[in-house]
Amino acid sequence: MSTLHYQTGFGNHLATEALPGALPVGRNSPQVCPYGLYAEQLSGTAFTAPRADNRRSWLYRIRPAAAQQPFEPCEDITDWNNAFGDGPVTPNQLRWDPQPVPTQPTDFIHGIRTWAGHGSPDEHAGVSINLYAANRSMQDSYFYNADGEMLIVPQEGRLRLATELGLIDIEPCEIAVIPRGVRFRVLLLDSSARGYLLENFGAPLRLPELGPIGSNGLANARDFQTPVAWYEDIDGDFTLYAKFTGGFWLARIDHSPLDVVAWHGTHAPYKYDLRRFNTIGSVSYDHPDPCIYTVLTSPSDTPGTANVDLAIFPPRVLAAENTFRPPWFHRNVASEFMGLIQGVYDAKAEGFSPGGASLHNCMMPHGPDTETFEKASKADISQAQYIRNTMAFMFETRRVIRPSPMALASSTLQSNYHQAWQGLKKHFNPAKA
Repeated sequence: MSTLHYQTGFGNHLATEALPGALPVGRNSPQVCPYGLYAEQLSGTAFTAPRADNRRSWLYRIRPAAAQQPFEPCEDITDWNNAFGDGPVTPNQLRWDPQPVPTQPTDFIHGIRTWAGHGSPDEHAGVSINLYAANRSMQDSYFYNADGEMLIVPQEGRLRLATELGLIDIEPCEIAVIPRGVRFRVLLLDSSARGYLLENFGAPLRLPELGPIGSNGLANARDFQTPVAWYEDIDGDFTLYAKFTGGFWLARIDHSPLDVVAWHGTHAPYKYDLRRFNTIGSVSYDHPDPCIYTVLTSPSDTPGTANVDLAIFPPRVLAAENTFRPPWFHRNVASEFMGLIQGVYDAKAEGFSPGGASLHNCMMPHGPDTETFEKASKADISQAQYIRNTMAFMFETRRVIRPSPMALASSTLQSNYHQAWQGLKKHFNPAKA
């Protein structure tokens, strides 16, 4: 899709310059930087975080980020918030139809709607799960998020993410992560765009450990792409939006904040093509746990228990015999929010459409619907089953996911989702094993 250039690898210390010699040699903050640039460090973790976990980058820019007017409260972003509700949460299975594209001119940050979440930026733990729909590019405006990093999952329409550290193009079946604090704007490459947005308040997303899988498999580090240096040197009247402590703010700025001519470090945006995921599964019987589909994880303070995982269900081959091949019926201590990017999800025959979403909270039973169960129970499992032309994903988290008041009041909420399991029949016969 894109003719942009990228650096490859996940978690590497990268270095890139848009002008030759813009990166100082041998020191990060010389008395005078090349080309008259300013040196600025952007730290995404504590200074003393372990080397393997430390996220920080040195930026060499035309003006320091502090060259802006004071922030004032922003009143025109209302549907994106940290209002996850108080008190008890409904335990019922929830599912929504796709959200419509707005009819009024709406850019990316004004087209975000908070759908569910938990925790808060103050805790440095939790997530905000959002849907976005836009029909125009951000015009003369920029944005950064001080509350958390942003994972963007397009479902319809291509996006160009113009960031301080370079340009990223993404399309459906690709994802992008914008780290906490990085300034950017979103340009639409098609007439409209729709998708999902995860705000991660916790530890930065990283690749999961592979354990007994070994050195290869799942999402490979070499398939992650980070932009090369690119900059704007533009004067004008611009608006800089910020999300901070759950609220929105705006400041006037007389130049583009995307003026980083060179940078090096580990705190940088990146993209990943979900179609490159190396799916691993059983070739004998039964199923491995769904964590075998984890692309990225944000660890918590409890080993083995994530603040949030991103898992996907891509095209794959099911070869296990003597096995019920769709996902089994289950109840989890973890909570699951699912979205469908394209095709059909193999555990649901109908009702779960691309652009839609479902929420199955802690210990709420769910699994294949009646039609899927009946079909799978009669399938010829001596033959491999090829699941093609699909891509679903799941945000799985250790805490209860609270649906927002907007999500519960939405006309897209399916009132009859529970009917998916009402047709399951009693097959018990104590006289026949």
